[in-house]
Amino acid sequence: MSVDRRSFLKLAAAGGTVLTTVRAGAQQRARQSVPRVQPAAYKRIATEEAWAPVELFQAWRKVLESKTADYVGLGATWRNLSNMTRFTDRLSDLGAARLAAMDEAGIDMQILSLTAPGVQVLDAATGTALAADSNDQLADAIKAHPQRYAGLLAIAPQDPKRAAAEIARSMKKPGIRGIIINSHTNGEYLSDQKFWEIFEAAQAHNAPIYIHPREPSGGMLKPFVDHDLQRGDLGFGVEVALHTQAIINAGVFDRFPDVKLVIGHGGEGIPYQLYRIDRTWPVRRADLRSRQPPSFYMKKNVFITSSGVAWAPAVMFAQQVLGVDQVLYAMDYPYQYDVEEVHAMDAMPISYDDKKKFFQTNAERVFNLGAAT
Repeated sequence: MSVDRRSFLKLAAAGGTVLTTVRAGAQQRARQSVPRVQPAAYKRIATEEAWAPVELFQAWRKVLESKTADYVGLGATWRNLSNMTRFTDRLSDLGAARLAAMDEAGIDMQILSLTAPGVQVLDAATGTALAADSNDQLADAIKAHPQRYAGLLAIAPQDPKRAAAEIARSMKKPGIRGIIINSHTNGEYLSDQKFWEIFEAAQAHNAPIYIHPREPSGGMLKPFVDHDLQRGDLGFGVEVALHTQAIINAGVFDRFPDVKLVIGHGGEGIPYQLYRIDRTWPVRRADLRSRQPPSFYMKKNVFITSSGVAWAPAVMFAQQVLGVDQVLYAMDYPYQYDVEEVHAMDAMPISYDDKKKFFQTNAERVFNLGAAT
């Protein structure tokens, strides 16, 4: 079943079953019927757009072949790495093909980040070196296209001290506007105080931290894999929601009140559960009762993006729960590249001012895009 342009935007604006309808049987035909996205009065800044150098794929292959380190977790998502060129080719391209895709979708700027699980499945020395090299490559791409790209630097949390040093080094590079961490590192989370040098460096350099999903950590992975739910359908969101709430519970934002945390995919389900999370807050642990409830930090320190969730009801609900200043646009390129989804977001029944915040000014504020480069 194909969907004509008028019907598509009618469904999109209503927040109805547009995604189900478009994808029901004939996604390619529907996509071909949707016109190129035209420029808008606001900029469209996509804030969770993946990339990876070829050296990262080479390092992953060694892990997969050796079946050491984080092989099980890496293999859960990338076990067919050699046959995934439709993603790897797009991930490694920072030139003409990516820019053409951006132009077709009306994307003015991508904020680029190292794809999951990044360097966090490697040993500390290899991960640290590869993170630094990837940051240098990313900075060169931004220098070549400063109006189209900004970037998030990668770190290897395996060595927190050197990770903090890499933040200090790469945040000096033009166009580098924050930090990407691909969630857990060998099953460990940033809530552990041994990682708090990373938060200290992030606060010192006004660098937002984007936590991107990966498959659940070893202690929780098996049932997800058993039911083939370890990826974006469920496992990714559960994993980042756990990580985010663990950071809140650990008191990170009390110790580092200016740290900005960004999570994608509509907030990984947290906005929908926030009422219940707050309701159970006073009874869980005595040491938490004197602190603010989780919703306080979600509305102050945590920002969410629409990556992979181009669905008006979800975006508008998050704006209602967290505030319009906390919700940013993202596409999730190249994993989810659909021109019609940009039309759907353009058609959301919200005010122009709120739409401009969503697409442009929130990203400029959170990622300091107006700062001198």
